[in-house]
Amino acid sequence: MCQNSHTCPHRDHAASGHGGCTCGGLNEAGVTFELRPARLDDVGILLALIQELAAYEGLHHECEATGTLLAKHLFGPAAAAHAIIAHHQGTPAGFAVWYPTFSTFLGRPGAFLEDLFVRPHFRRRGLGRRLLVAVGHEAVAAGCARMEWRTLKWNDTALGFYRALGAEPLAEWTTLRLDAPKLFALPSSAHGAAAILPPNN
Repeated sequence: MCQNSHTCPHRDHAASGHGGCTCGGLNEAGVTFELRPARLDDVGILLALIQELAAYEGLHHECEATGTLLAKHLFGPAAAAHAIIAHHQGTPAGFAVWYPTFSTFLGRPGAFLEDLFVRPHFRRRGLGRRLLVAVGHEAVAAGCARMEWRTLKWNDTALGFYRALGAEPLAEWTTLRLDAPKLFALPSSAHGAAAILPPNN
């Protein structure tokens, strides 16, 4: 039976032999990871994993996340994203965070995978694939028509892994960003910006 008891929609139908479930989780015959939706009491673990990811990418100086912010935006009444956490024999092994988007062309929601991280000593055991597939299952259950994400251009290992799953790089697109100071400094309607009119009743 599949070990992904919290995220696998095929758990009750998974084969009990030596093969893995279609979700990517191994059965009792293999090395097991437990994948489940993160809870409020996981905030400390998630923060530690996020800080490890930032250090791995050489971006620790950009990591401003705090336990308070994660609690508010992942588990508050207006949660902005969803998190999945993985454990191996009770030890945190990795996580993934995704949030809904919307495609005007498709007329349907999509999913954006913000982060997927596996601790170094748990890599090459299939956990990255399991986390990605678990996010995909959640996205499909939420009615999403596609899933998108970014990876660093120098991360050839990740690029190869994603291409092997069928993902295609969007080479014709460039990601743009307005960080907080510039975002907050956008002109108001009083200074020439177009005002947003209320909808007609």
